[in-house]
Amino acid sequence: MPLKQKTSDLKERMKNALKGGGSKAIEKQKAIGKLTARERIIAILDPKSFHEYDLFVEHAAKDFDMEKKRLPGDGVITGTGTIMGKPVCIYAQDFTVAGGSLGYMHAKKITKIMDHAMKLKVPIIGINDSGGARIQEGVNSLAGYGEIFYRNTKASGIVPQISVILGPCAGGAVYSPALTDFVFVVDNISKMFITGPEVIKTVLGEEISMEELGGAKVHSETTGNAHFYAESEQECFDQIKQLISFIPWNNKKKAMAFPKKQPKSKIYPIDSIIPTDPKTPYDVRDVIRAISDDSEFFEVQEKFAANIVIGYGRINGDTVAYVANQPNVLAGVLDVDSSDKAGRFIRYCDAFNIPLITLVDLPGYLPGIDQEHAGVIRHGAKVLYAYSEATVPKITLVLRKAYGGGYIAMCSHHLRADFVFAWPTAEIAVMGPEGAANIIFRKEIMNAENPDEMRQQKVDEYRSKFANPYVAAAYGYIDAVIEPAETRKMLIHALDISANKTEECLDKKHGVPPF
Repeated sequence: MPLKQKTSDLKERMKNALKGGGSKAIEKQKAIGKLTARERIIAILDPKSFHEYDLFVEHAAKDFDMEKKRLPGDGVITGTGTIMGKPVCIYAQDFTVAGGSLGYMHAKKITKIMDHAMKLKVPIIGINDSGGARIQEGVNSLAGYGEIFYRNTKASGIVPQISVILGPCAGGAVYSPALTDFVFVVDNISKMFITGPEVIKTVLGEEISMEELGGAKVHSETTGNAHFYAESEQECFDQIKQLISFIPWNNKKKAMAFPKKQPKSKIYPIDSIIPTDPKTPYDVRDVIRAISDDSEFFEVQEKFAANIVIGYGRINGDTVAYVANQPNVLAGVLDVDSSDKAGRFIRYCDAFNIPLITLVDLPGYLPGIDQEHAGVIRHGAKVLYAYSEATVPKITLVLRKAYGGGYIAMCSHHLRADFVFAWPTAEIAVMGPEGAANIIFRKEIMNAENPDEMRQQKVDEYRSKFANPYVAAAYGYIDAVIEPAETRKMLIHALDISANKTEECLDKKHGVPPF
């Protein structure tokens, strides 16, 4: 066969493969507001940068008349491209081909591109839109999932793993996103659950819609399984690009540097963010924006466990990670969910060389029967473990309250913070002045002619003696008490001086965190 004819044959084969599940299936996909798998990849990557591989892969199943069915690409598109000019590996399940169901060759394409990502030390982005395991392939489908899960685990801490849920992701399939670093969901499009509504109705007699069971809002607000929530696919793709700009390409690199910019001090005046009354709440994100380049802050898990705030910003052009108590929600206490949220984020940042800045303002751990029975001891210990284990630069700033176990947990010197600063408004003590006075001066208050007046007098006495940063500073637990206006300057210096920090790891296989 002449070259020209062979070339013509290649083009015809490519043309047919690129049709996916055909025009009707594509129209159905678009009718419910979803892009096709290939369109999604192109929208995420730099223009004209996508290079597809394994276009001609086909399934090898023979049971249930499968040998008669042709599934272009076996329902998944894989390849490489660039984001901001830097390479990434990517795959997208194609719902127009057999509902994006996962068979043996489908899984093999995914694991192959994951192996590429680990070898090349580049991020892997997976777009999930699948009806689940291909039943006709039986145990081979389950084997495919197992191979993906194994690689998710092996890649963890080596290259960033990003999961994008743009359709159904049910049954065993959900464990791949759960093993990755960041999960993106889109309202009314993303669906994640172990067992669907029909199974729940049959087994338990409970009726619930797919959206209520495992929609985007549920996983963003209630379960914490999703890290980013978007109203549309395009907004989701913009979020992915923004995240990529903050994180390094692998565990041996640092995030790319950007031009240095001053904060927008007129919008976020750092001297007047914290109220004079120590009981009055405020939004800690205003403090973050007051010290970050261009006042930019990219929040992670914004809607889940909002009593703690986590996310990325830049200081002097370099990426930093923030972990901050949020006085606007539950007074910023640590509880089961916020401990999980913070602990996981700290470990990610440590794995990928991102310095940690901790902003402290909390009365401690959340008390209550529900929290105790939900395992706040075990969950709360995750924060202690994550900070203690982290070897990246760790800088802590106590803004206001730092009481009891909460003071220790939020990256105190005792967990080996490199620098601990405090504002003059900081109150560092075993507990709040009101509680402490009631315990220490109980007899004096009870025997006083005016107990209320005596209680207030003792509260004021305790606050002046202990509820300040100076007692801790006297013991060297606080490195410097600083004016709010000096904060950015001190952080820049601390980051610069700890940039080449090294810590020797103990000779052990790995620790055993309180999972």
